[in-house]
This record gives sequence, structure tokens and C-alpha cells, in this order.
Amino acid sequence: MRRNYTHIRNDNGVEDKGYVYHVLREKTNLKECYGLRYADDFRIFCRKRQDAEKLFIATQKWLKERLGLDISPEKSQIVNLKRRYSEFLGFKIKVYVKGEKNGKPKYTVVSHVSDKRKEKIKKRAAEMVGKIKFPADRFEEHKFIMDYNSYVMGVHNYYRIATHVSQDFAEIGFPVKRTMKCRLGQRLKREGNTLPPFVQQMYGKSKQLRYIRGLFVLPISFVQTRPPKHRPRDWCVYTPEGRAAVHKALEKINIPILHYLMEHPIRNESIEYNDNRLALYCAQQGKCAITGRPLEIGDIHCHHKVRRADGGNDSYSNLILVCRDAHILLHAMWESTIEYYVEKLALNAKQKDKLNRLRKRLNLDPI
Repeated sequence: MRRNYTHIRNDNGVEDKGYVYHVLREKTNLKECYGLRYADDFRIFCRKRQDAEKLFIATQKWLKERLGLDISPEKSQIVNLKRRYSEFLGFKIKVYVKGEKNGKPKYTVVSHVSDKRKEKIKKRAAEMVGKIKFPADRFEEHKFIMDYNSYVMGVHNYYRIATHVSQDFAEIGFPVKRTMKCRLGQRLKREGNTLPPFVQQMYGKSKQLRYIRGLFVLPISFVQTRPPKHRPRDWCVYTPEGRAAVHKALEKINIPILHYLMEHPIRNESIEYNDNRLALYCAQQGKCAITGRPLEIGDIHCHHKVRRADGGNDSYSNLILVCRDAHILLHAMWESTIEYYVEKLALNAKQKDKLNRLRKRLNLDPI
């Protein structure tokens, strides 16, 4: 019977070990626990308090004897999640009863943004609003607004996996909106330029959306919870095979160039455009989509497959990274220009085919 259970696999290919766990729980004195770690911050979850007390002492001794590390008495403690919250990576979590199964209560996790992080977000957002108040010129004003929007989107994307994120950011947004109204006053308008599609999708329904000189200012209190996405199952830092899978995904990406792109967004372009530029650099492994050659700083051009004038946008599917010479050749119409860059790039048949497919979407003749 055990043999039959241990060889059953789920739809995703993972072996079903439910029967093994059942036997371990019923027939052994082993203490069941689940570990969760990020860098030097970790949590160990147990079913019984007596197991937690034994594991706490064992972990404390192991860290001291094997690694020479002392735990922090203030941060290290045993918490009953049915009664108190436990903080981890800016979140605080607790369990509540939700229904029954076989006469026993079922529990579900409730999570919030931690109190410390809420205060930090309020303070940081107020500081960024203060910068928008006294810009040196319109370019600096544009930069400060986009910095604020990037910050709002960043904290939303990070904390949106909390089950009560909407409630928490409503609390955060109240003093921030008051600060914005006091410092920016009549500069805030209810109407402005057309929103980029991704902003329209995420924030278009909000009545708190405001504009300064036509540029949108995102509402910090408008966010909805979303379940977390799972990473590939073969990625694991605890095994040689898992680490190899992680490194394989990064080995062909020039990290200094990626950092440069992160620190030098294209001015006057949308947040979606600059975010997708980073995503494309990673997806294309730092290479030109046409020539296949490595992209260098100053030679990275983000091409719109469909022109904005023809209804194109800054979505991921409408952008592609190419080198400067290939970008010129994509838009070239003069025969002398085409001949010069065709000879310079020395494209093969496959590369020419891809180039011509992109030119066709621009309503240009093939080369």
C-alpha cells in the first residue's frame, strides 16, 4: 500500500507523499515543522507548543555552537498565531477559524502590512510629495512625480499579497492625501492626459486619481489584494541542482548594464515603458533581437512594433530591444541608408526575415 502511494504524482509532476507524511505523524515521535527563510530572517511553524519550545532551544543551540551566532531576545520568541500576530518581511500574519472539516476547525491565514512598515511608507510618501511642491523646473517636476508614482507602484506590488492590503493602505493614504492637498493645493486636477493602458487597468477605476500638468499622480490608498505567483519548482538555493537552475537563468545577463538601465530610465517615457525595457533586457538575455549581438550601454534601443501614431502602446508585447544600427535599418526608407546598414550588419537569411517582419508591421517595404 505504501509503495502505491509513494509513486503517485500530481499533475505538475511532483511526487505525492501524503501517505508518507501520514505514517510519520501517526507512527513516529518526530516533530513536524515547516521552515520559511529569507536571508537571516526565518520562521519555524509547529503544530504544538511543546514542539515549538523544543525546536526553539535546539535552534538556539545550533546557531551558537555551529555558527557562533546569538539570537536576538527581542525578535526571537514563540508566538501562538491563533492569538497574536507574527511579523515577517514587512508583513504581520495570524490565523483565524474558517469552517470545519470532519468536526475539526479549519484555519486560514490573515495578513496585514506591519505597523512599522506602514509608518515608513507614510513618511517616505510625504517626503516625495514635498519634493513635488518646489521643483526647479518642469523637467524636475516630471521626474519627482514619476519617482512618486514608481514608489506607489512598488509598495503596491510588494504588499498586495497581504489579505487585508486594501484596509492597510486606506489607513496609509489618509495622511498622505492630506499632505498632498496641503502642499500641492490647486495644482492637483481631476482630469489630465490619457492614461497608459497598464495604469488604466490598475488605477482607472479609482476616484482618487489626480493630475499635475496633465501627468497622472497615482492614489496610494487604491490597491487590491492578489494571490502570490509561484516560482519554478526546480529553483532552490538548498541543492546544487536548484542553484544551477537559478544561475542558468542569470548567466547570460550583464548585471552592471541591468543596474544601469534601472538607475537611468528614459525621461518623459511611461513607467510601463521603462519597466518593460528592463524585462525585455532580461528576457532577451542582453542581446539584440535581430542581430543576436550583446547590447552595450548607449546602444540599447527600445523599438515599438506598432507605432504609437498607428495605435501602438508601451505594452510588453509591443516592444523589442535592438541595437542602434538595427533600429535605424528598421525605419530606413532611403536606398543608400539601407545598403550601408545591410552591409555593416551582415545579416543572415533568418535575421533578414525577422527584420522584414518587423518592417512589415511599420508598413515599410522589405529589404
